[in-house]
Amino acid sequence: MAWLLVIVAGLLETGFAVCLKLSHGFSRLWPTVAFCIFALGSFGLLTLSLRKLDVGPAYAVWTGIGAAGTAIYGMVFLGDVVSTLKIVSISLVIMGVVGLQLSGSAH
Repeated sequence: MAWLLVIVAGLLETGFAVCLKLSHGFSRLWPTVAFCIFALGSFGLLTLSLRKLDVGPAYAVWTGIGAAGTAIYGMVFLGDVVSTLKIVSISLVIMGVVGLQLSGSAH
Protein backbone atom coordinates (compact mmCIF):
# COMPACT_ATOMS: atom_id res chain seq x y z
CA MET A 1 0.00 0.00 0.00
CA ALA A 2 2.83 2.42 0.82
CA TRP A 3 4.34 1.97 -2.66
CA LEU A 4 0.96 2.73 -4.22
CA LEU A 5 0.96 6.03 -2.30
CA VAL A 6 4.42 6.83 -3.69
CA ILE A 7 3.27 6.07 -7.24
CA VAL A 8 0.20 8.29 -6.94
CA ALA A 9 2.33 10.99 -5.29
CA GLY A 10 4.74 10.79 -8.24
CA LEU A 11 1.88 11.20 -10.71
CA LEU A 12 0.66 14.21 -8.73
CA GLU A 13 4.20 15.58 -8.90
CA THR A 14 3.89 15.45 -12.68
CA GLY A 15 0.65 17.42 -12.32
CA PHE A 16 2.18 20.11 -10.17
CA ALA A 17 5.21 20.49 -12.44
CA VAL A 18 3.02 20.92 -15.52
CA CYS A 19 0.73 23.35 -13.70
CA LEU A 20 3.77 25.31 -12.56
CA LYS A 21 4.68 25.88 -16.21
CA LEU A 22 1.10 26.69 -17.18
CA SER A 23 0.79 29.19 -14.32
CA HIS A 24 3.37 31.48 -16.00
CA GLY A 25 5.06 32.43 -12.75
CA PHE A 26 1.83 32.14 -10.72
CA SER A 27 0.22 34.86 -12.84
CA ARG A 28 -2.67 32.63 -14.03
CA LEU A 29 -5.23 31.76 -11.37
CA TRP A 30 -6.46 28.27 -12.28
CA PRO A 31 -3.11 26.68 -13.10
CA THR A 32 -1.81 28.18 -9.83
CA VAL A 33 -4.72 26.71 -7.87
CA ALA A 34 -4.20 23.34 -9.58
CA PHE A 35 -0.46 23.55 -8.77
CA CYS A 36 -1.28 24.02 -5.08
CA ILE A 37 -3.74 21.12 -5.03
CA PHE A 38 -1.38 18.75 -6.84
CA ALA A 39 1.59 19.80 -4.68
CA LEU A 40 -0.28 19.36 -1.41
CA GLY A 41 -1.60 15.98 -2.55
CA SER A 42 1.82 14.84 -3.73
CA PHE A 43 3.69 15.87 -0.60
CA GLY A 44 0.89 14.57 1.61
CA LEU A 45 0.90 11.11 0.05
CA LEU A 46 4.69 10.96 0.08
CA THR A 47 4.64 11.87 3.77
CA LEU A 48 2.16 9.08 4.52
CA SER A 49 4.22 6.55 2.57
CA LEU A 50 7.37 7.43 4.53
CA ARG A 51 5.76 5.98 7.66
CA LYS A 52 6.39 2.54 6.16
CA LEU A 53 9.18 2.99 3.59
CA ASP A 54 12.84 3.93 3.68
CA VAL A 55 13.28 7.55 2.61
CA GLY A 56 15.96 6.97 -0.05
CA PRO A 57 14.14 4.54 -2.35
CA ALA A 58 10.74 6.20 -1.77
CA TYR A 59 12.07 9.67 -2.60
CA ALA A 60 13.95 8.40 -5.65
CA VAL A 61 10.85 6.63 -6.98
CA TRP A 62 8.71 9.73 -6.31
CA THR A 63 11.09 12.07 -8.14
CA GLY A 64 11.71 9.54 -10.92
CA ILE A 65 8.01 9.18 -11.66
CA GLY A 66 7.59 12.95 -11.53
CA ALA A 67 10.56 13.61 -13.81
CA ALA A 68 9.69 10.95 -16.36
CA GLY A 69 6.00 11.84 -16.31
CA THR A 70 6.70 15.53 -16.75
CA ALA A 71 9.12 14.92 -19.62
CA ILE A 72 6.66 12.62 -21.38
CA TYR A 73 3.77 15.05 -20.85
CA GLY A 74 5.88 17.89 -22.22
CA MET A 75 6.78 15.97 -25.35
CA VAL A 76 3.23 14.74 -25.98
CA PHE A 77 1.18 17.83 -25.07
CA LEU A 78 3.45 20.89 -24.78
CA GLY A 79 5.57 20.60 -27.90
CA ASP A 80 8.83 19.78 -26.13
CA VAL A 81 11.51 18.43 -28.46
CA VAL A 82 11.45 14.64 -28.87
CA SER A 83 14.78 12.91 -29.45
CA THR A 84 16.12 9.38 -29.24
CA LEU A 85 18.41 10.39 -26.38
CA LYS A 86 15.48 11.80 -24.40
CA ILE A 87 13.42 8.65 -24.89
CA VAL A 88 16.36 6.41 -23.91
CA SER A 89 17.05 8.58 -20.86
CA ILE A 90 13.41 8.51 -19.74
CA SER A 91 13.42 4.73 -20.19
CA LEU A 92 16.49 4.49 -17.95
CA VAL A 93 14.78 6.61 -15.29
CA ILE A 94 11.72 4.36 -15.43
CA MET A 95 13.89 1.24 -15.18
CA GLY A 96 15.63 2.78 -12.18
CA VAL A 97 12.28 3.55 -10.56
CA VAL A 98 11.15 -0.06 -11.05
CA GLY A 99 14.44 -1.35 -9.65
CA LEU A 100 14.21 0.88 -6.59
CA GLN A 101 10.60 -0.11 -6.04
CA LEU A 102 11.53 -3.79 -6.17
CA SER A 103 14.43 -3.26 -3.77
CA GLY A 104 12.50 -1.09 -1.29
CA SER A 105 11.79 -2.67 2.06
CA ALA A 106 8.94 -1.94 4.44
CA HIS A 107 9.66 -1.37 8.13
